[in-house]
Amino acid sequence: MEGFLNKIPREYLDDILVRLAHHSSGIEGNTISLPATVSIIVNGTLPVSSGATVREFYEIDNHKQAFARMLDHLENNDKLSVAIIKEIHADLTDRLQYDKGQFKKNENMILGAEFQTASPAETPLLIQQMVDNLEYRLEHAATDEKKLEAVIDTHIQFERIHPFSDGNGRTGRMIMNYSLLQEGLPPLIIEKETRATYIELLASQDLNGFITFAKEILAKEKQRMQAFQNMSQEQIKYE
Repeated sequence: MEGFLNKIPREYLDDILVRLAHHSSGIEGNTISLPATVSIIVNGTLPVSSGATVREFYEIDNHKQAFARMLDHLENNDKLSVAIIKEIHADLTDRLQYDKGQFKKNENMILGAEFQTASPAETPLLIQQMVDNLEYRLEHAATDEKKLEAVIDTHIQFERIHPFSDGNGRTGRMIMNYSLLQEGLPPLIIEKETRATYIELLASQDLNGFITFAKEILAKEKQRMQAFQNMSQEQIKYE
């Protein structure tokens, strides 16, 4: 994994962060534009003309610390754990939730979903089982397709458990990309414009449909990653 991460240009990692912050927050209703997201991530400032709320600013800004810590764990080749999941949630909900990084204490629901999320009592064990199962599946996956299947199936499980009082979507998408990058796969940036399809796939637990959906996104992402790598190599050549 370390070798793979070192091959990724810094500019592409910044690009992942900006798009993940923008689209992952946008799926949850954040109205901050992509250019304004760049301003927040790069400069730590929000254009006055944006009309965004303080909460929306924090939802975007918090992705910086969550992503930086995630990269640290990836560089150390740390396997996904319950502690890392809680840490990512705490970073993403900093200044937004009093119970950041803590599993839910009360029942919660997913708006429009026909199933019941896990109870607070069930949650710790279910998340531990989910992490253990993912590790086993990834260790025994013979192909990238099997790895992708394991990661997406885990994402569906995570959102169904809904372990935190709030911030489950942003946390789930961050840890999904943690696993993909750790396995040397491109990140899966689900654009807010595809929110309806994404939510339907989660609600129906349509694993095969989700994999088809993901493959289309990943094919474009591979091209984007290659473009950044080519650009980086050109810069090195002319320095």
